[in-house]
Amino acid sequence: MPIAISFFSGAGGLDMGIMEAGFDIRLAVEIEKKYCETLRINHPYLNVVQGDIMEYDARRVYQEANMAMGEQIDLIFGGSPCQSFSTAGRRQAFSDPRGRTMLKFAELVNEIQPKAFLLENVRGLLSAALKHRPLKQRGKEHPPLSEEEQPGSALRYLLSRFRGYSIKYQLINAADYGIPQTRERVFMVGIRSDLGIEYEFPQPTHSRNPKKGQKRWVTLGEVLSKIDIKEHHYLPYTEERLKLMKLIPKGGGNWRDLPKDVVEQAMGGAYHSDGGKVGFYRRLWVDKPSPTLMTSPNQKSTNLGHPYEDRPLSIEEYKAIQGFPLDYQLVGSLPEQYVQIGNAVPIKLAKIIGQSIFEALKPTLQNMEHELVSV
Repeated sequence: MPIAISFFSGAGGLDMGIMEAGFDIRLAVEIEKKYCETLRINHPYLNVVQGDIMEYDARRVYQEANMAMGEQIDLIFGGSPCQSFSTAGRRQAFSDPRGRTMLKFAELVNEIQPKAFLLENVRGLLSAALKHRPLKQRGKEHPPLSEEEQPGSALRYLLSRFRGYSIKYQLINAADYGIPQTRERVFMVGIRSDLGIEYEFPQPTHSRNPKKGQKRWVTLGEVLSKIDIKEHHYLPYTEERLKLMKLIPKGGGNWRDLPKDVVEQAMGGAYHSDGGKVGFYRRLWVDKPSPTLMTSPNQKSTNLGHPYEDRPLSIEEYKAIQGFPLDYQLVGSLPEQYVQIGNAVPIKLAKIIGQSIFEALKPTLQNMEHELVSV
């Protein structure tokens, strides 16, 4: 069984998919104590260590993985913190301590030289600049953008930090692989160049408009109809917001469906702003996949309202959309549980990508088995 090491393990979505793809995870490193407790409760045989990737070197990785120094590791993977590349944030890229963890990830890959690595992050990574210049400091009256301020310069810099790897990256919509969620994330896969393997991302199996051999996107309604939940746990709306949510059509809608005499007051200052308003007073559409699961489903601008009931999606429904077992235990308060599941990689998608890496590495694994037999 190929050996893997996990960083930024979170609640375990990516790890579970990688394990289901056939990898043996010898070490799972996560900095947050409560996330580590979540992992240990649900995966008692997984070697979970609470640690900061910035404090690791190859020797510590091998020691905590209970492996001999220099023993071949097949895959190092992780979904690194996304805030420094999110278009909703200040986009400080690698100036942000959370962004620097990606550079440390590359450093460990270079030092350990696994056969492959997998890194996941937000869509904003594709367009982020190494040095962010505020919009008010751009335009004809300001100096032109430097090379470091150009869109995509952060990604180019990150790619340059990996040495000796053939790297492919792709923006993947989870809905295109049968997940009931239009979640877009960047996946980066590197295969060690000396292996001579050409990696290709798996072909989409689903589509909004299916082509031959594809299926139609899985809708939120299909998922909700298949789960049997006796008790839902969720963050309730305020009395004022609940009153307005009851005015949104059952089956799907948002602020645009509010009566004209209340919509401007309900939206406040956002009413006259440009874009970014789709989440206000949103009741999810039953005949579409869920949008990306937000970590605060009851907030004004990131509302994820149930299609028919007057409440946000419950944590149990979050689990179902992300592919977690309904009995998966989460440590922490309800808001902390939403963060854990909302930030996770959908398990099914992780498995599909993990299987594609497993298949790419298969010739090297077969050679290893042949050598062991010969010995």
